[in-house]
Amino acid sequence: QVQLVESGGGLVQPGGSLRLSCVGSESIRSFSTMGWYRQAPGKQRELVATITRGSTKYADSVKGRFTIFRDNAKNTVYLQMNSLNSEDTAVYYCNAQRVTVSYETLTYWGQGTQVTVSS
Repeated sequence: QVQLVESGGGLVQPGGSLRLSCVGSESIRSFSTMGWYRQAPGKQRELVATITRGSTKYADSVKGRFTIFRDNAKNTVYLQMNSLNSEDTAVYYCNAQRVTVSYETLTYWGQGTQVTVSS
């Protein structure tokens, strides 16, 4: 079974930075896509950023401020968050997808890590 464990959340002041980590129990090379989602109170879970073998994508709200990257040797995907503002307050979830030989898409989620941006 696959486990994804997020860490790095916490309380940060507006304008500050945090780096979130997502450690996979298996090689992240086995996932076709990994990404970060977030869910704020009263809102739906939304895509923040994804990373595939050859590309990254970002939600418009975080472009220029967030960077997703990976360290395959550490089985870890990171989300570097800069210039944080109150709208970034949410629980952030790591996501991974794997396409099986039968072309099924398997989706895995971490437990989430809280990010709170407040003065």
